[in-house]
Amino acid sequence: MGVPTGRGPVSDAVRDVLLGGGTATADVRDLAAAELRRRDLGADELLRDDDLQLALWMLQELSFRAYGGAADHLEWDLGLVAARQVLEQALEEALRQVAEVPVGVAPAEVPEVLFAMTAEDGTPGLSHHLARRATVAEFRELMVHRSVYHLKEADPHTWAIPRLAGTVKAAMVEIQADEYGGGRAERMHAALFARTMRALGLSDTYGRYLDDVPATTLVGSTAMALLGLNRRLVGAVVGHLAAFEMTSSLPNRRYGAGMRRLGYDADATWFFDEHVEADAVHEQVAAHDLAGGFARQHPHRTDEVLFGAAVGLALDEVAGAHLLGSWQAGQSSLLGGGPLAGSSAAAAPAA
Repeated sequence: MGVPTGRGPVSDAVRDVLLGGGTATADVRDLAAAELRRRDLGADELLRDDDLQLALWMLQELSFRAYGGAADHLEWDLGLVAARQVLEQALEEALRQVAEVPVGVAPAEVPEVLFAMTAEDGTPGLSHHLARRATVAEFRELMVHRSVYHLKEADPHTWAIPRLAGTVKAAMVEIQADEYGGGRAERMHAALFARTMRALGLSDTYGRYLDDVPATTLVGSTAMALLGLNRRLVGAVVGHLAAFEMTSSLPNRRYGAGMRRLGYDADATWFFDEHVEADAVHEQVAAHDLAGGFARQHPHRTDEVLFGAAVGLALDEVAGAHLLGSWQAGQSSLLGGGPLAGSSAAAAPAA
């Protein structure tokens, strides 16, 4: 993956380090802290700050696949680790302000509460629009946004596996094994997502569209990596995964229906159709065995499980509102119109 283009002083500094420029890694941490003080952002503003969210995404990516030409040793460079901690602390504080976390929940009540949190309220949202009215161009934009996470689907949550034990660990492995295709590379969910991207005329190269998505997309990944990379937040990553699985089946059914409405075949909709079936099972395992099991094992961490679930739900709403709001205004949801402006005809399914 190439190093993304910076969007401000902090991401510019991270980019310079990754490209072997003259910026000292120790200065990145000081710059990040100074910019946070100078901007004095509210929680909602921080989630939408392109410079800071991109800088954090770039730093976290050093613990995933990293970048062509960037030295591997930078993953554990003390200056960059400190910079990541500064940005992650600010993000965590913002998430704790925006996430609506139920209080006073007993461990045994966690599954029931999660089902209540993730239940649809009947208000038509992003997935309804895609099922009924979305154009090919809008589906392409959806896939560009989702590619930031889905081309490495499951990886941030997988960090939790060595931090779990017993039946909870087994539940996590059961869910994640399905995400990784049960050991079959062609059935990995990231590979199925790539098939859908190709069917829509998009590149399936990891990180290809990073420069085209706004902070409202990036923050979903930075928050997920924050929860996954920090062992103290293992309860939150468990709750996040549970909410993720419990809100997947119905939207994916609608996405698949929308693509079929536009004339795409079963190969193009395989990713969505797979999630309809798999996540209908996963939601039970995630609610009862994973999240509920963790809360029973660690009663004092019940609130963290619900915090992780609330984070996932809040950020899904932020991202979805941006896409739907942009389209309703007759605008692209991508930065500067993105790479797709004027090219939707090329993505029409073959006759």
